[in-house]
Amino acid sequence: MAATSPSLASGDRKHWWLTNKKMVERYVREAQMLIATQDESEVAAALGLLEAALALAPRMEVALELKARCLLYLRRFKEVADMLQDYIPSVKMVVSDDTSSSGSSDNSSTHLSRERATLLSTSGGSVGVNEPAFKCFSVSDLKKKVMAGLFKNVEKEGQWRYSVLGQACCHLGLMEDAMVLLQTGKRLATAAFRRESISLSDDIFSFNKFPLSGENFTNRPETPPKTESDSITNLLCHIKLLMRRKAAAIAALDAGLYSEAIRHFSKILDGRRGAPQGFLSECYVHRASAYRSAGRIAEAIADCNRALALDTSCIEALAIRATLFETIRCLPDSLHDLEHLKLLYNSILRDRKLPGPVWKRQNVQYREIPGKLCSLASKIQQLKQRVAAGETGNVDYYALIGLRRGCSRSELERAHLLLTLKHKPDKSSCFIEKCEFADEKDVDSVRDRAKMSALLLYRLIQKGYTSVLTTILDEEAAEKQRRKATAALQAAVQSQQAQEQKSVDRIESAPVAVSEDVNGSNKAENKSSTVSTPPTSGFQGVFCRDLAVVGNLLSQAGFNRSIPVKYEALSC
Repeated sequence: MAATSPSLASGDRKHWWLTNKKMVERYVREAQMLIATQDESEVAAALGLLEAALALAPRMEVALELKARCLLYLRRFKEVADMLQDYIPSVKMVVSDDTSSSGSSDNSSTHLSRERATLLSTSGGSVGVNEPAFKCFSVSDLKKKVMAGLFKNVEKEGQWRYSVLGQACCHLGLMEDAMVLLQTGKRLATAAFRRESISLSDDIFSFNKFPLSGENFTNRPETPPKTESDSITNLLCHIKLLMRRKAAAIAALDAGLYSEAIRHFSKILDGRRGAPQGFLSECYVHRASAYRSAGRIAEAIADCNRALALDTSCIEALAIRATLFETIRCLPDSLHDLEHLKLLYNSILRDRKLPGPVWKRQNVQYREIPGKLCSLASKIQQLKQRVAAGETGNVDYYALIGLRRGCSRSELERAHLLLTLKHKPDKSSCFIEKCEFADEKDVDSVRDRAKMSALLLYRLIQKGYTSVLTTILDEEAAEKQRRKATAALQAAVQSQQAQEQKSVDRIESAPVAVSEDVNGSNKAENKSSTVSTPPTSGFQGVFCRDLAVVGNLLSQAGFNRSIPVKYEALSC
């Protein structure tokens, strides 16, 4: 009895292994049938079956592929990236450069690092293909098959990882990784198809692929259904377009051509076809830098708000917005952003990893955090001292609106109208329509954050408009008072000059009476002659007793021109 028990135990183990294998195969078959329906609920049920199959056989390649494709169909891209994170090129580079930045992910990536060796595995059977109708033996065909058999299925089992993970990375905003993965998968698929076509003989005919002469060709569909290769090709074209525009925008930003950089980034952000959430967040941060360099503070703050609405842990967006608020001397808001940034740095040091998953791209490295935290603490202390000194009310609203000091009221109205139409809170969530979210559950939270930040910016713009308008009105009132005082002074001077001129004219235009006594009697003949006002060059100091005698003498001499004479009354 003791001799037979080991044999029974080994038979039980063999039976248990065969039972599990049959169950796994049944789960996979049922999952394949459910996936073929292309229904979301059926695909979710298939995902449950595949997880049960992988619990029994964690290394089964077919189950892994079907699970990844189910997650991709259900738009659960983060789970696909977590499942295949060791195959993302940027994650490999980060791990090789700085192992400390991903120290917390050792437990999660241990299993996947072992699985990396099976990316191009050669074990397992080949995928079933349509058998030809009939074959003819030939030596050349045998030679081709022998040569192709050396490389048969070398890369066919692992190429699905590149295509599935490439699509997931594209939807997560990892454009460079997506482009590398999709191009690699496409190249491997082309090479596999070439090897498969070489292994086939030249005289193979299939009645399934080539209809007979009596069949009607019109019954066939004119446009074949879109294959996975076509969708990957279109996705690659879109990724390359976005990458070219981003490269041109960053080059213009580095060269100091800020308007050109803004134009290229606006093509990405306002394009007809949407872009992934993470990629849009990066573009908003870069465009905010271009706006800040161009002196457009309100637009830069708005782009930082959108970037933080899409990604709440965006360190670069928080730093840029804090700098912008400090530029316009809005110290409480700048202090709030710096405190938020300090909390992020402290959480990174506490958790010993950067925020977000391992595959998420970060603009800061873990070893830089302690130095940044020290400089940030000193900056916060300086801002607190400035706030305590009473610098909170001295906000530079001219820089916020984008106006020069001493601007006119029409310039203010125009700038305020443009900013109001562009940053209206009702339009704050319009950019969400251009965004492809990795998880649809994030849409409502992103919309709420965008509305809140846009409302705060709108109120700041309105407050700035009121302040600048009050300043302009005060300047206009002071200018009006100065003009009134100047006009009154000029009127007083003119009236005084007019009075003086009037008195002079009255003296100069007074008639001179000349008495002429001809017979020595009481009759006196008064002759008054009124002479027009002489110019300043008149003869002065001339005393004439009898003007008639002088006039007769001048007429006799033939002198007919008028002589300017100034008359003065004299008493004899």
